[in-house]
Amino acid sequence: MNPSTLIGIVASIALLAVVMLFAAHDPSLFLDLPSLGIVLVGTLAATFISYPLREVMRVFGLIGTVLRNERLYTRQDLEELVQISRLWISGDLPAVERAVDRVSNPFLRTGVQLVIDNTPEEDILDLLQWRIAQLRARENAEAQLFRAMASYAPAFGMIGTLVGLINLMFMLGSGDMQLIGRSLAVALMTTFYGVLLANLILKPVAVKLERRTEQRVALMNLVMQGISMMCNKRSPAYMRETLKSFIAHHDDEIRDGNAGRSRNPQQSA
Repeated sequence: MNPSTLIGIVASIALLAVVMLFAAHDPSLFLDLPSLGIVLVGTLAATFISYPLREVMRVFGLIGTVLRNERLYTRQDLEELVQISRLWISGDLPAVERAVDRVSNPFLRTGVQLVIDNTPEEDILDLLQWRIAQLRARENAEAQLFRAMASYAPAFGMIGTLVGLINLMFMLGSGDMQLIGRSLAVALMTTFYGVLLANLILKPVAVKLERRTEQRVALMNLVMQGISMMCNKRSPAYMRETLKSFIAHHDDEIRDGNAGRSRNPQQSA
């Protein structure tokens, strides 16, 4: 599991436990199934109305992506690209093709295959940039789905609050304090569940997915720069040092520079 996600889950559970055990007279008061149902079912219903079924069904897989400690093998891709470039400059085409077959990164494999097929550099870069744009658009749409759900959850919390207040108004004349308290509890708990769901689960997942997209796009840009240098038959040593500088700059921009150099930079946040 992703360490930062694990820390967040543990901290969230600890926070809720402290609130329920020490800030409430009866912890069971925070468990109200009708209120929870209003928020969850309402949020899911609005999401199904807003998005196609196939996109909504990807939600479960995306949550798994957030929980997984995904790594970007930047160093490995760099070394593979330099090795293939060295073979390409030496003119050993069979060895280049064998090396391409062993490449695990499909983006890198596509770029190198286009180079050895003597595709013009401009066409190669156009295709790679299009693939980067497609990935960014797809993954931003996935993050946007969670942001939409995060906006729906508090809204349905307010709907539950209105339902509870309407029932409360009708019961005021009866004098039945148990029913009045129950209606007021529903009114308050739905807002609590809606805000909690939006700010502790849905928005953090959206931010995590956006962060993942930024890292993947940065790696794809690095590969594209290497492919461009390979097209121009720049020396492998020059390619390695240039791409290492790219990685170092990337580390400086997204994390502490000294810390980034002291550990393997392909590990995702």
